[in-house]
Amino acid sequence: MRQKKDAPLRSDAQRNRERILEVALEELTRSAGVPLSAIAKKAGVGQGTFYRHFPTREALVLEIYRHEMQQVADTAPALLESREPDRALREWMDRLARFAMTKAGLADAIRQATSAPGRPEKPGHAPVTEAAELLLRAAEDAGTIRPGVTVSDLFLVIGGLWTMDPHTDWQPRATRLLDFVMDGLRVGAPGGDARGR
Repeated sequence: MRQKKDAPLRSDAQRNRERILEVALEELTRSAGVPLSAIAKKAGVGQGTFYRHFPTREALVLEIYRHEMQQVADTAPALLESREPDRALREWMDRLARFAMTKAGLADAIRQATSAPGRPEKPGHAPVTEAAELLLRAAEDAGTIRPGVTVSDLFLVIGGLWTMDPHTDWQPRATRLLDFVMDGLRVGAPGGDARGR
C-alpha cells in the first residue's frame, strides 16, 4: 500500500532523514561541492535511501537551510516558557548567530542551488521573523526592553552577524555584539533603567 504524500515518516525513515541533514550540514558547510555519495556514506545510508529523501542536490541544500531556520524559530516559545522575556530574547539571538554562521558556511551551496534559471527560490525568512516578533513583543510587554522596536530594527542592528567569517573564532565577537544590542534594547525600558527615557 502506497504511503500518502503528507503522511508522517516512519521513525526509522525520520532518523535517516535527520542523520542525512546533520551530516550534509557539516559537510556542505565545509565544502559546497562535496559529492552526495560521500554525504550518504558518512550518514550511513544507501544511495537509494538518500535519493528517496533528497532527489537532487538543490532539494538537500534548501531543506538544510529551511530546517536550520525552523529549528531557530522553534526555540523561541520554549525559551519564553523557561526564562524572563529579555533573557529569552538574548539566548535566542545566540541561536540566531549560530544559524547565521551556518548560513554563511552554506552560502556557496545555497547560491549554486538557487542561482540557475528554473532552479527553486531560497526559502523565505518567515519562521525566524515570526519568532523574533514573538520575543520582542513579550519583552516589550514585560517592560524589559524599550517600546516600539520592530523586527526590521532588530535585524538591521544585528546584521553584522552575517559579515563574520564562520571559519574563524566568531563566537566571542558575536557575544560582544549581541550584548551591545541587548544593552541598547534595555535603555528606556519602562521596567528598567530610566536614563534612556
